[in-house]
Amino acid sequence: MLKTLTSAIALGIALSGPATAQAIAEAPSTVNATYVAESATQALAPGEKIETLFTKNLTQDYILQKLTDRVYFFQRQFYGTLFYVGDEGVLVFDALEGRSAALEAAIDEVTDLPITAILYSHNHADHIAGAADLIAANPGVRVIATHATVELMDRLGSGLPRPTEVLAEDAESFSFEGLTVRVAAFGSDAHAHDHAAYVLEGTGVVHVPDVINPDQPPFWSFAGAEGYLGYRDLIDQIDALDWEYLSGGHGNVGSRDDIAFYRQFLGDLEAAVGEALGNVPWGAGVADPASLNGHTAYLSGWISEIGKYATDRLRPRYGEYYGFEYSTPKNAELVGMYMFSYR
Repeated sequence: MLKTLTSAIALGIALSGPATAQAIAEAPSTVNATYVAESATQALAPGEKIETLFTKNLTQDYILQKLTDRVYFFQRQFYGTLFYVGDEGVLVFDALEGRSAALEAAIDEVTDLPITAILYSHNHADHIAGAADLIAANPGVRVIATHATVELMDRLGSGLPRPTEVLAEDAESFSFEGLTVRVAAFGSDAHAHDHAAYVLEGTGVVHVPDVINPDQPPFWSFAGAEGYLGYRDLIDQIDALDWEYLSGGHGNVGSRDDIAFYRQFLGDLEAAVGEALGNVPWGAGVADPASLNGHTAYLSGWISEIGKYATDRLRPRYGEYYGFEYSTPKNAELVGMYMFSYR
Protein backbone atom coordinates (compact mmCIF):
# COMPACT_ATOMS: atom_id res chain seq x y z
CA MET A 1 0.00 0.00 0.00
CA LEU A 2 2.77 2.45 0.97
CA LYS A 3 4.76 1.63 -2.16
CA THR A 4 1.66 2.21 -4.30
CA LEU A 5 1.02 5.56 -2.61
CA THR A 6 4.65 6.64 -3.07
CA SER A 7 4.51 5.77 -6.77
CA ALA A 8 1.28 7.70 -7.15
CA ILE A 9 2.83 10.79 -5.56
CA ALA A 10 5.91 10.57 -7.77
CA LEU A 11 3.84 10.22 -10.93
CA GLY A 12 0.98 12.55 -10.08
CA ILE A 13 2.38 15.69 -11.64
CA ALA A 14 3.31 13.94 -14.86
CA LEU A 15 -0.18 12.51 -15.24
CA SER A 16 -1.97 15.79 -14.64
CA GLY A 17 -0.13 18.23 -16.92
CA PRO A 18 -1.39 19.74 -20.18
CA ALA A 19 -0.40 17.86 -23.30
CA THR A 20 0.75 20.81 -25.40
CA ALA A 21 2.88 23.86 -24.72
CA GLN A 22 0.26 26.10 -26.32
CA ALA A 23 -2.10 25.42 -23.40
CA ILE A 24 0.35 26.54 -20.71
CA ALA A 25 0.58 30.05 -19.27
CA GLU A 26 3.87 31.25 -17.79
CA ALA A 27 3.83 33.58 -14.78
CA PRO A 28 5.89 36.81 -14.87
CA SER A 29 9.29 36.87 -13.22
CA THR A 30 9.44 37.98 -9.59
CA VAL A 31 12.88 39.51 -10.21
CA ASN A 32 12.61 40.84 -13.79
CA ALA A 33 14.88 38.01 -14.85
CA THR A 34 16.79 37.76 -18.09
CA TYR A 35 15.60 34.45 -19.54
CA VAL A 36 17.79 32.41 -21.87
CA ALA A 37 17.36 29.19 -23.81
CA GLU A 38 18.13 25.99 -21.93
CA SER A 39 21.57 24.65 -22.82
CA ALA A 40 23.72 21.73 -21.70
CA THR A 41 26.77 23.30 -23.37
CA GLN A 42 26.41 27.06 -22.82
CA ALA A 43 26.97 28.10 -19.20
CA LEU A 44 24.34 30.26 -17.57
CA ALA A 45 25.60 33.70 -16.54
CA PRO A 46 24.99 34.67 -12.89
CA GLY A 47 21.50 36.16 -12.61
CA GLU A 48 20.19 34.57 -15.82
CA LYS A 49 17.34 32.07 -15.67
CA ILE A 50 16.00 29.30 -17.90
CA GLU A 51 13.13 30.41 -20.12
CA THR A 52 9.62 28.85 -19.98
CA LEU A 53 10.56 26.56 -17.11
CA PHE A 54 6.97 25.75 -16.12
CA THR A 55 6.17 24.70 -19.69
CA LYS A 56 9.34 22.60 -19.89
CA ASN A 57 8.47 20.75 -16.67
CA LEU A 58 5.11 19.76 -18.12
CA THR A 59 6.24 18.88 -21.64
CA GLN A 60 9.88 17.69 -21.48
CA ASP A 61 11.36 14.57 -19.97
CA TYR A 62 13.84 16.76 -18.07
CA ILE A 63 15.64 20.11 -18.08
CA LEU A 64 19.44 20.21 -18.21
CA GLN A 65 21.42 23.44 -17.88
CA LYS A 66 25.15 23.98 -17.62
CA LEU A 67 26.05 26.35 -14.77
CA THR A 68 29.86 26.21 -14.71
CA ASP A 69 32.62 24.10 -16.26
CA ARG A 70 31.70 21.06 -14.17
CA VAL A 71 28.34 21.85 -12.51
CA TYR A 72 24.96 21.15 -14.11
CA PHE A 73 21.40 21.98 -13.06
CA PHE A 74 18.81 19.22 -13.56
CA GLN A 75 15.03 19.35 -13.16
CA ARG A 76 12.18 16.97 -13.88
CA GLN A 77 8.52 17.55 -13.02
CA PHE A 78 9.32 20.48 -10.73
CA TYR A 79 12.04 18.72 -8.70
CA GLY A 80 15.57 19.95 -9.29
CA THR A 81 19.11 19.27 -8.20
CA LEU A 82 22.77 19.51 -9.26
CA PHE A 83 25.50 17.18 -10.39
CA TYR A 84 29.25 17.75 -10.58
CA VAL A 85 31.39 16.05 -13.24
CA GLY A 86 34.84 15.08 -12.01
CA ASP A 87 37.70 13.41 -13.84
CA GLU A 88 36.72 9.89 -12.77
CA GLY A 89 33.06 10.09 -11.80
CA VAL A 90 29.99 12.19 -11.04
CA LEU A 91 28.74 13.56 -7.73
CA VAL A 92 24.94 13.83 -7.53
CA PHE A 93 23.31 16.15 -5.02
CA ASP A 94 20.17 14.28 -3.88
CA ALA A 95 18.60 11.20 -5.43
CA LEU A 96 15.23 12.64 -6.41
CA GLU A 97 12.27 10.32 -5.98
CA GLY A 98 10.98 8.81 -9.22
CA ARG A 99 13.54 10.62 -11.35
CA SER A 100 16.60 8.37 -11.39
CA ALA A 101 16.32 7.26 -15.01
CA ALA A 102 15.91 10.84 -16.24
CA LEU A 103 18.83 12.01 -14.11
CA GLU A 104 21.10 9.29 -15.52
CA ALA A 105 19.98 10.20 -19.05
CA ALA A 106 20.85 13.83 -18.40
CA ILE A 107 24.28 12.90 -17.05
CA ASP A 108 24.88 10.74 -20.12
CA GLU A 109 24.35 13.85 -22.28
CA VAL A 110 27.49 15.47 -20.92
CA THR A 111 29.78 12.61 -19.81
CA ASP A 112 30.27 8.87 -20.05
CA LEU A 113 31.54 8.73 -16.47
CA PRO A 114 29.51 6.82 -13.87
CA ILE A 115 27.91 8.23 -10.74
CA THR A 116 30.46 7.61 -7.99
CA ALA A 117 28.96 9.67 -5.14
CA ILE A 118 25.51 10.76 -3.94
CA LEU A 119 24.82 13.36 -1.28
CA TYR A 120 21.69 13.27 0.88
CA SER A 121 20.96 16.93 1.60
CA HIS A 122 18.31 16.15 4.24
CA ASN A 123 16.04 13.30 5.28
CA HIS A 124 12.95 14.05 3.21
CA ALA A 125 12.03 11.11 1.00
CA ASP A 126 10.94 13.17 -1.99
CA HIS A 127 14.55 14.35 -2.35
CA ILE A 128 16.43 11.12 -1.62
CA ALA A 129 14.11 8.15 -2.27
CA GLY A 130 15.65 7.54 -5.69
CA ALA A 131 18.84 6.36 -4.01
CA ALA A 132 18.09 2.63 -4.30
CA ASP A 133 17.85 2.86 -8.10
CA LEU A 134 21.05 4.90 -8.42
CA ILE A 135 22.94 2.57 -6.07
CA ALA A 136 21.80 -0.49 -8.02
CA ALA A 137 22.91 1.09 -11.30
CA ASN A 138 26.25 2.30 -9.89
CA PRO A 139 27.83 -0.41 -7.70
CA GLY A 140 30.25 0.87 -5.10
CA VAL A 141 28.86 4.42 -5.13
CA ARG A 142 29.62 6.59 -2.09
CA VAL A 143 26.48 7.75 -0.30
CA ILE A 144 27.24 10.77 1.87
CA ALA A 145 25.13 12.41 4.58
CA THR A 146 25.55 14.46 7.71
CA HIS A 147 25.46 12.95 11.18
CA ALA A 148 22.15 14.77 11.73
CA THR A 149 20.55 13.14 8.69
CA VAL A 150 21.66 9.64 9.63
CA GLU A 151 20.55 10.11 13.22
CA LEU A 152 17.11 11.19 12.02
CA MET A 153 16.86 8.28 9.58
CA ASP A 154 17.69 5.85 12.38
CA ARG A 155 15.30 7.44 14.86
CA LEU A 156 12.41 7.33 12.40
CA GLY A 157 13.22 3.87 11.04
CA SER A 158 13.75 5.09 7.50
CA GLY A 159 13.43 2.41 4.82
CA LEU A 160 15.83 4.23 2.49
CA PRO A 161 19.44 3.11 1.89
CA ARG A 162 21.77 4.24 4.64
CA PRO A 163 24.80 6.38 3.75
CA THR A 164 28.17 4.68 3.43
CA GLU A 165 29.94 7.83 4.62
CA VAL A 166 28.64 9.79 7.61
CA LEU A 167 29.99 13.28 8.18
CA ALA A 168 30.87 13.83 11.82
CA GLU A 169 28.71 16.17 13.83
CA ASP A 170 31.39 18.86 13.70
CA ALA A 171 32.42 18.21 10.07
CA GLU A 172 32.42 21.36 7.99
CA SER A 173 33.12 19.84 4.57
CA PHE A 174 33.79 16.75 2.47
CA SER A 175 35.87 16.22 -0.66
CA PHE A 176 35.12 14.79 -4.07
CA GLU A 177 37.97 14.59 -6.60
CA GLY A 178 39.51 17.84 -5.41
CA LEU A 179 36.17 19.63 -4.99
CA THR A 180 35.50 20.78 -1.45
CA VAL A 181 31.82 20.84 -0.52
CA ARG A 182 31.29 22.99 2.56
CA VAL A 183 28.43 21.98 4.83
CA ALA A 184 26.63 24.96 6.38
CA ALA A 185 24.26 23.50 8.96
CA PHE A 186 21.23 25.67 9.66
CA GLY A 187 20.66 27.13 13.09
CA SER A 188 16.90 26.84 12.61
CA ASP A 189 14.90 23.73 11.76
CA ALA A 190 11.96 25.58 10.18
CA HIS A 191 12.00 23.20 7.21
CA ALA A 192 13.80 20.06 8.37
CA HIS A 193 15.51 18.97 11.58
CA ASP A 194 18.68 17.98 9.69
CA HIS A 195 18.77 20.67 7.03
CA ALA A 196 21.93 22.35 5.71
CA ALA A 197 23.25 24.28 2.73
CA TYR A 198 26.05 22.81 0.61
CA VAL A 199 28.55 25.21 -0.99
CA LEU A 200 30.58 23.85 -3.91
CA GLU A 201 33.70 25.86 -3.17
CA GLY A 202 35.37 27.52 -6.12
CA THR A 203 32.34 27.08 -8.39
CA GLY A 204 30.01 29.82 -7.12
CA VAL A 205 27.21 27.28 -6.61
CA VAL A 206 25.17 26.45 -3.49
CA HIS A 207 22.65 23.61 -3.11
CA VAL A 208 19.96 24.31 -0.54
CA PRO A 209 16.68 22.57 -1.36
CA ASP A 210 13.23 23.65 -0.21
CA VAL A 211 13.89 26.99 1.48
CA ILE A 212 13.77 29.28 -1.56
CA ASN A 213 11.97 28.60 -4.82
CA PRO A 214 13.72 31.06 -7.16
CA ASP A 215 11.50 33.23 -9.35
CA GLN A 216 8.46 32.37 -7.21
CA PRO A 217 6.88 33.52 -3.95
CA PRO A 218 7.39 31.08 -1.07
CA PHE A 219 5.78 27.70 -1.71
CA TRP A 220 2.70 26.49 0.18
CA SER A 221 3.34 26.16 3.93
CA PHE A 222 6.84 27.56 3.33
CA ALA A 223 7.67 24.25 1.59
CA GLY A 224 6.39 22.04 4.38
CA ALA A 225 7.79 24.03 7.30
CA GLU A 226 6.34 23.23 10.71
CA GLY A 227 5.86 26.95 11.33
CA TYR A 228 7.17 30.41 10.50
CA LEU A 229 9.54 30.61 13.49
CA GLY A 230 13.10 30.59 12.13
CA TYR A 231 12.17 30.84 8.45
CA ARG A 232 13.57 34.35 8.00
CA ASP A 233 16.76 33.17 9.73
CA LEU A 234 17.24 30.57 6.98
CA ILE A 235 17.07 33.29 4.33
CA ASP A 236 19.70 35.33 6.19
CA GLN A 237 21.99 32.30 6.59
CA ILE A 238 21.80 31.49 2.88
CA ASP A 239 22.51 35.10 1.97
CA ALA A 240 25.64 35.08 4.15
CA LEU A 241 27.18 32.22 2.15
CA ASP A 242 29.53 32.62 -0.84
CA TRP A 243 27.65 31.83 -4.06
CA GLU A 244 26.42 33.19 -7.41
CA TYR A 245 24.06 30.35 -8.41
CA LEU A 246 21.47 28.84 -6.07
CA SER A 247 19.95 25.39 -6.53
CA GLY A 248 16.74 25.48 -4.51
CA GLY A 249 15.38 22.02 -5.28
CA HIS A 250 12.37 23.63 -6.98
CA GLY A 251 11.95 26.70 -9.15
CA ASN A 252 14.52 28.25 -11.46
CA VAL A 253 18.22 28.82 -10.94
CA GLY A 254 18.52 31.36 -8.12
CA SER A 255 20.48 34.57 -7.68
CA ARG A 256 20.88 37.29 -5.05
CA ASP A 257 17.85 39.01 -6.58
CA ASP A 258 15.73 36.10 -5.34
CA ILE A 259 16.99 36.69 -1.80
CA ALA A 260 15.99 40.36 -2.08
CA PHE A 261 12.55 39.40 -3.39
CA TYR A 262 11.97 36.98 -0.52
CA ARG A 263 12.89 39.61 2.04
CA GLN A 264 10.52 42.09 0.39
CA PHE A 265 7.70 39.56 0.15
CA LEU A 266 8.09 38.36 3.74
CA GLY A 267 8.09 41.93 5.00
CA ASP A 268 4.91 42.68 3.10
CA LEU A 269 3.35 39.41 4.23
CA GLU A 270 4.09 40.17 7.88
CA ALA A 271 2.62 43.66 7.48
CA ALA A 272 -0.53 42.28 5.85
CA VAL A 273 -0.95 39.66 8.56
CA GLY A 274 -0.41 42.30 11.24
CA GLU A 275 -3.18 44.37 9.68
CA ALA A 276 -5.41 41.29 9.58
CA LEU A 277 -4.80 40.56 13.25
CA GLY A 278 -6.01 44.04 14.08
CA ASN A 279 -9.10 43.92 11.88
CA VAL A 280 -10.45 40.35 11.78
CA PRO A 281 -12.52 39.82 14.93
CA TRP A 282 -12.27 36.70 17.07
CA GLY A 283 -15.10 34.40 16.05
CA ALA A 284 -14.81 35.21 12.34
CA GLY A 285 -15.31 32.06 10.31
CA VAL A 286 -17.74 30.55 12.84
CA ALA A 287 -21.24 30.87 11.45
CA ASP A 288 -23.28 29.25 14.23
CA PRO A 289 -21.55 28.86 17.62
CA ALA A 290 -24.56 27.04 19.06
CA SER A 291 -24.04 24.19 16.62
CA LEU A 292 -20.48 23.46 17.79
CA ASN A 293 -19.49 20.61 20.08
CA GLY A 294 -16.15 22.20 20.95
CA HIS A 295 -14.26 25.46 20.83
CA THR A 296 -11.71 24.28 18.24
CA ALA A 297 -13.56 26.02 15.43
CA TYR A 298 -12.83 29.45 16.87
CA LEU A 299 -9.07 29.34 16.34
CA SER A 300 -9.14 27.38 13.08
CA GLY A 301 -11.91 29.54 11.64
CA TRP A 302 -10.29 32.78 12.74
CA ILE A 303 -6.80 31.93 11.47
CA SER A 304 -8.29 30.92 8.11
CA GLU A 305 -9.92 34.35 7.87
CA ILE A 306 -6.59 35.96 8.78
CA GLY A 307 -5.02 34.13 5.83
CA LYS A 308 -7.74 35.28 3.44
CA TYR A 309 -7.53 38.90 4.61
CA ALA A 310 -3.73 39.05 4.22
CA THR A 311 -3.87 37.37 0.81
CA ASP A 312 -6.41 39.94 -0.40
CA ARG A 313 -4.09 42.74 0.74
CA LEU A 314 -1.11 41.28 -1.12
CA ARG A 315 -2.94 40.33 -4.34
CA PRO A 316 -2.66 43.74 -6.11
CA ARG A 317 1.14 43.60 -5.90
CA TYR A 318 1.87 39.87 -6.08
CA GLY A 319 -1.22 38.16 -7.46
CA GLU A 320 0.16 37.39 -10.91
CA TYR A 321 3.23 35.58 -9.62
CA TYR A 322 3.74 31.82 -9.75
CA GLY A 323 1.47 29.94 -7.36
CA PHE A 324 0.41 33.01 -5.36
CA GLU A 325 -3.23 32.00 -4.94
CA TYR A 326 -2.37 28.46 -3.85
CA SER A 327 0.48 29.28 -1.48
CA THR A 328 -0.20 32.61 0.17
CA PRO A 329 -3.31 31.87 2.29
CA LYS A 330 -1.55 29.00 4.09
CA ASN A 331 1.67 30.97 4.46
CA ALA A 332 -0.31 33.88 5.91
CA GLU A 333 -1.92 31.48 8.39
CA LEU A 334 1.50 30.30 9.56
CA VAL A 335 2.69 33.88 9.96
CA GLY A 336 -0.58 34.65 11.76
CA MET A 337 -0.06 31.85 14.28
CA TYR A 338 3.55 32.99 14.78
CA MET A 339 2.56 36.63 15.41
CA PHE A 340 -0.42 35.64 17.55
CA SER A 341 1.65 33.27 19.69
CA TYR A 342 4.87 35.29 20.15
CA ARG A 343 3.78 38.74 21.29
